[in-house]
Amino acid sequence: MKQFNRRQILRSSIAGSMLLPGLTECLAIDEQSQGATQKTHFPAKAKNVIFLFMTGGVSHVDTFDPKPALHRDHGKEIKADHPEIKDRPGYEKIYLKRPQWEFSPYGESGIEVSTLFPHVATCVDDIAMIRSMHTSHSNHYNATLGMHTGSFAFSRPSIGSWVTYGMGTVNQNLPGFIVIAPRQTYAGTQVYSNDFLPAINQGTLVVPGAEPIANVSPRLPKDRQRLELDALQALNSLHLDKRSNKEALQTRMKSFATAYGMQSAVPEAFDFSKETESTLNSYAIQPNSTVGFGWQCLAARRLVERGVRFVELIDTGSSGNWDAHGDMMSHVGLAKNVDQPIAALLKDLKQRGMLEDTLVVWTTEFGRTPFNNTADAKGREHHPWAFTSWLAGAGVKKGIVHGATDEHGLRASEDTVHVHDFHATILHLLGFDHEKLTYRHAGRDYRLTDVEGTVVQNVLA
Repeated sequence: MKQFNRRQILRSSIAGSMLLPGLTECLAIDEQSQGATQKTHFPAKAKNVIFLFMTGGVSHVDTFDPKPALHRDHGKEIKADHPEIKDRPGYEKIYLKRPQWEFSPYGESGIEVSTLFPHVATCVDDIAMIRSMHTSHSNHYNATLGMHTGSFAFSRPSIGSWVTYGMGTVNQNLPGFIVIAPRQTYAGTQVYSNDFLPAINQGTLVVPGAEPIANVSPRLPKDRQRLELDALQALNSLHLDKRSNKEALQTRMKSFATAYGMQSAVPEAFDFSKETESTLNSYAIQPNSTVGFGWQCLAARRLVERGVRFVELIDTGSSGNWDAHGDMMSHVGLAKNVDQPIAALLKDLKQRGMLEDTLVVWTTEFGRTPFNNTADAKGREHHPWAFTSWLAGAGVKKGIVHGATDEHGLRASEDTVHVHDFHATILHLLGFDHEKLTYRHAGRDYRLTDVEGTVVQNVLA
């Protein structure tokens, strides 16, 4: 007996009916644009991104930017000559504060890293360290918004949405943009919002736990569910054919198809049972655990393996965030929580040959002050003038330091990199001219880098 697949049966059963034109259009949408990759402006070095966001403001002078002069001049009063300092109550006088951790050179490159990150330190020969980052706002909300969207005051599409808008997706059964976070960070859902970009470019939130994506298990037998979905798609296609503005409905139809595929793809992607014990140990994942930053990192590798274009990991674990106003010693537990998993991710990607086309980004929203209002203050405040971020992987120059801050880490002083420059460089590695990746909205062409941004050529291999 001749066997027919689902599409043949559907086309045959409704041949000549009023549903046929709409259904064939629906199938065309499903086959052609669902998960279709897009042409970039020039050949891309990176095909995927894993974006590691340390929320709260990591202290650059205590982690990746050694400042011997801070030890030498600890307790020294300096002039509060910047408006953001001199106009702030309690900051009439400010004093330099030394780092509480020692730095050592690592690898053949000799890049110095503090004792807070001993595992990441072993990977410095694969990293381009950017020590001259600066941003445009000192509040968590605004700086976090800026790092994710390029806008410091208004809602705009996130970087993950821009990337999937530009590149398309690979796996039709998984979202192209996934964010893994135990809880929301500053700026909330805006950090993974599509805003005015098509809804298919919205980030999908995964919350570590027994059910990372809620309601993914089907409540009906698969064959019945498929028939219902086909009928819905056919009716939507009839509606679509009569309207001029089709984007919202096309996106909704595409999301139904993706959701259907996710029922099998999601449980498999987050099932670590086939990972070796040594792999789980390397990520510091406890047996049968479905939480922790190690779990997030291994999930990111598995998602990228399965064609997810952009995966963001937000460090919002049970130990709080990096906002160390009260006591810098909070950095100890925070660093321990992420250090080994991040190093494991880099080494795992490299061992599998995936680092050749995966870009790993590590960043925070701003740094922390190399000073405080008393010489013996335990904490550090928000510091937008200087911080450190790093890149590793596809198209990135290995084992280099780009830029520098002044001797006390107060300001980015050499080869400075603004957030817009950072975004322009990431898009360049993905094959895009950041000035040409635009979207027409409300009468103007928008882009991730707004009207600024220069590619940091020195970090490109």
